[in-house]
Amino acid sequence: MRVAIVGAGYVGLVSGACLAELGHTVTCVDKDDAKIAALKRGETPIFEPGLTELIGRNVAAGRLGFRKDVAEAVNDADAVFLAVGTPSRPADGLADLSQVYGAAREIARAINGFTLVVTKSTVPVGTGDEISRIIADVRPDAQVAVVSNPEFLREGAAIEDFMKPDRIVVGTNDPRARAIMEEIYAPLTANGAPLLFTERRGAEVIKYAANAFLATKITFINEIADLCEQAGADVQEVAHGIGLDHRIGPKFLQPGPGYGGSCFPKDLLALLKAGLDFGVPIRSIETIISINDQRKRAMARKIIAACGGSIRGRQVAVLGLTFKADTDDMRESPAIPIVTALLDAGAKVRAYDPEGMDHARKMLAEVEFAEDPYACAKGAGALVILTEWRQFKTLDLPRLREVLAKPLIIDLRNIFRPADMADHGFTYVSIGRPAVGKARNE
Repeated sequence: MRVAIVGAGYVGLVSGACLAELGHTVTCVDKDDAKIAALKRGETPIFEPGLTELIGRNVAAGRLGFRKDVAEAVNDADAVFLAVGTPSRPADGLADLSQVYGAAREIARAINGFTLVVTKSTVPVGTGDEISRIIADVRPDAQVAVVSNPEFLREGAAIEDFMKPDRIVVGTNDPRARAIMEEIYAPLTANGAPLLFTERRGAEVIKYAANAFLATKITFINEIADLCEQAGADVQEVAHGIGLDHRIGPKFLQPGPGYGGSCFPKDLLALLKAGLDFGVPIRSIETIISINDQRKRAMARKIIAACGGSIRGRQVAVLGLTFKADTDDMRESPAIPIVTALLDAGAKVRAYDPEGMDHARKMLAEVEFAEDPYACAKGAGALVILTEWRQFKTLDLPRLREVLAKPLIIDLRNIFRPADMADHGFTYVSIGRPAVGKARNE
């Protein structure tokens, strides 16, 4: 199949490279000259494990290309995937669909023969209807079917999620569209991937509902962790115990400083707005959003309390700034409000992140950045872990204790075992577990 991907951002690049890997001929289109030039040089503008190699392999095979002109790519395509950004609007935080609708107009002008337009961007319910109207207004003669095909890609594991999906959701009632989508995903369904066809609006709701449910699990276990701290229980034992129930499952039951990233915060707001628009307010989502916002401030207070109640003038080391490991994405990262709160409380903050520091420098101007974890920790009166990077889990603990001014670690991702930290002489504070060292008696 000949496929055009409009938008060479995170979703567009991963989807385009993976579709090319499946054997399709794919052209990724983006208006950003610098991005297209970099991609043609073999440079990937985002960090995602395995993506650079995947792109390079398919470019070399002639299955994947990049260009700026939408018309040229769309004119020859059997299917056009819309993968442009839907950032939150500054005024109200809801999804800005201007890029989606602008791309729909450009696609409409370039359509040649029957063309499938596939919405891959995360969009509010009813957006597919509006895309259809836009295309019909611009090109009343166009032969087109608009399909919803939401992405379910985890940053840091996006290639695996695309190539080995839990499910592929396609929203359409058009038999021609269904046949094309079946052909596009045939290599995956042949390996057992479930292909679910729904109404178009149903597919749009599935994306938001899935993310809202995952955010709910995260928020739930965070509150249970707070209970465990006060009751003297271990939240990881509790999470394991409830996760063994097949109705619940173990995923997304790891306590932390709250959810972040480009999807959950934006998608929950969009789902909340959809409920209000249709006259069915979703109170549980209102609560989840509120709890998560409060969580980040509570984590800053937890750090300050572990430091004895004041951090004014104190050097604090922070390991991890991205919203999760294996990505350079700083969008809505819990680290931003937490570090900002530490700075507001008078701390001197030094930070290190394996991939996120270039973005972090633009957001956290008062922070000093270090070249590695040990340089970050040197002379600090406390070390805070905000992101669960694998390299942090294998730190040389004796060396870390030696460079710290005080052997205090506040671990908001529970990456260490309390017994190990006690053996190495640390005062160790984590989430939902009893503290070890002096902090137990403070």
